[in-house]
Amino acid sequence: MVCYRSSAPGINYFMTITIYGIPNCDTVKKARTWLAEHQQEFVFHDFKKQGLSRDIVAGWLQHLSRDVLVNRKGTTWRALSDERKASIVDDEAAIALMLESPSVIKRPVLDKNGAFSVGFSDAQYQQIFTS
Repeated sequence: MVCYRSSAPGINYFMTITIYGIPNCDTVKKARTWLAEHQQEFVFHDFKKQGLSRDIVAGWLQHLSRDVLVNRKGTTWRALSDERKASIVDDEAAIALMLESPSVIKRPVLDKNGAFSVGFSDAQYQQIFTS
């Protein structure tokens, strides 16, 4: 899923690419390898070591649904109590959970000039980087 930030016609912004994740995640490794092989300069933000701010997560939620960002299939989610899972009913609750347990975030989160994508596949990145 990709959402684009609007920009005024004719204005060129230099491209910035940030990939958020954790380095030992296989999907993050694949995304980073793909970017390097396709000569895409990027910044890697290890949210386990560097942390995440409320502003970053809230910014993602302006473009992506909490159902996309919260990985309900992962071990971190499955380890939560049923009560905690049931409490994720709005963006505020999702933000609190993602800040408390960053491993619950589906990875990687890619920010390409304000266009956001979650997860990785070759086809997905081909589409993102050829548009």
